[in-house]
Amino acid sequence: MENESKVTYVTLSADNEELHSKLDAAIEKVRGRLGQTHPLFIGGKERPTQQTTDSFTPADTRVVVARVASATTEDVNDAVRAARAAFADWRSTPWQRRVELVDRAAVLIRESAHELSAWLMLEMGKNRIEALGEIEETADLYHYYAEQMRANGGFSREMGRLSPADTNTSVLRPYGVWAVIAPWNFPYALMGAPAAAALVAGNTVVMKPSSETPLSGVLLCDVFRRAGLPAGTVNLVTGSGRIAGDALALHPDVAGLTFTGSYDVGFEKLYRRFSRSYPKPCIVEMGGKNPAIVMDTADLDRAVTGVYRSAFGMGGQKCSACSRVYVHEKVARELVTRLVSAAQDARIGDPLERTTFLGPVGTRGGFDDYARFSSMARESGTVRTGGAAIGDGQLAHGFYVRPTVVTDLPRDHLLMKEELFLPIVCVQTVGSLDEALEQANDTRFGLTAGFFSGRQEEIDAFLDRIEAGVVYVNRAAGATTGAWPGVQPFGGWKGSGSTGKNIGGLYTVQCYLREQSRTLTK
Repeated sequence: MENESKVTYVTLSADNEELHSKLDAAIEKVRGRLGQTHPLFIGGKERPTQQTTDSFTPADTRVVVARVASATTEDVNDAVRAARAAFADWRSTPWQRRVELVDRAAVLIRESAHELSAWLMLEMGKNRIEALGEIEETADLYHYYAEQMRANGGFSREMGRLSPADTNTSVLRPYGVWAVIAPWNFPYALMGAPAAAALVAGNTVVMKPSSETPLSGVLLCDVFRRAGLPAGTVNLVTGSGRIAGDALALHPDVAGLTFTGSYDVGFEKLYRRFSRSYPKPCIVEMGGKNPAIVMDTADLDRAVTGVYRSAFGMGGQKCSACSRVYVHEKVARELVTRLVSAAQDARIGDPLERTTFLGPVGTRGGFDDYARFSSMARESGTVRTGGAAIGDGQLAHGFYVRPTVVTDLPRDHLLMKEELFLPIVCVQTVGSLDEALEQANDTRFGLTAGFFSGRQEEIDAFLDRIEAGVVYVNRAAGATTGAWPGVQPFGGWKGSGSTGKNIGGLYTVQCYLREQSRTLTK
């Protein structure tokens, strides 16, 4: 897409007739390809399997988007073997050439942006702006990581000397086979980006998309293939997380792993088990319980808009979604009233339609969780709006729910502590900034946080004391959401991430490299 029509996560609308016309045409095109069967991709060759996984659209579960191969343990073994065999040549490929090929993949993503967005809307349920934004972000991440390699000269630096006869160099080198296990909520950005970072660094890759959005992996793998990456450099296994995912994550020849998903899987099942034989890099990007603090001097128009967009955008199915609001008692009633009104006015509907803000919940499990969490909210607090699924009319066959605002919960309630991953926001009243910060930090997570205040001393205190990797102040475009590569590096503290380095930032590519100190004596 052209720069003037770029859609990002802070885009409030996309009133561009040419853009929508192209998207309409892409939707019609992909509708003619629904239900096709897609193979694995191993060692540069397609590999059909006897078993397949059906990917349904959450907007209408009667519609099969794609049938995708289900990998066995042996398929995973073959994919790792192919990646390992390709590693020596890829590692030896000049970094300038690796960067060139990943940049070419970014170009191909932009050239296919409307079609990829259409598939994303169908398979995951994002609205138009959200889908276009993710595809654009994926291309930007590829390009950003390529630029980081250029800016750092391939990460080779001459060091000091203890002897005139010595030449000392610090070189960052790749690890080997890198596994990427991606989530369903950002299936392109959170599979493509770590794959691109691993590739420019000189690693080879085996990708495993979520079984909820497997077509994303197929399409991204095809982009890398068309960009000209050598056979075996990028491999794709699709299917069950318990079979293909576990086999990949625990394979002894996988040298590094990037996983994005829940804390329970990322930390308890992967991080603790990945380095069984020796320490290996395990990048786990996990969840958040992201707070927004609204003080009595805040611009309430900004605060309400920012909370609304972060809590309900993409159905709250973002690890950065605003899940908790701590609002000063002097403005609490007004903020809740305005937030409830905004939630009630949200346009809920088919994600393919231009006017839709809130599409369906992305998975059956999330849809069931919504009913459970809403029941808990009614039992222990006050549901100010929402708390109900939509089960009739044109939306009867999809996972549609209403955005929900909850107040009056006990502060230690499960809904205040656990990541919900749904369009549910819980509002608490506080009497001071100290109280708000204490409550905001009282969580095992530390991903994003937002703050609204007109006092500089309060802003300074928030920035100094908040325990989160991505923070926003007075941001109507998203109280806790909307990071962009090269602009707001995205990553978490505490139980939200393992590296202390953020995605799309100055230190991402280095996570996929290890240092070698070289001394040459004349």
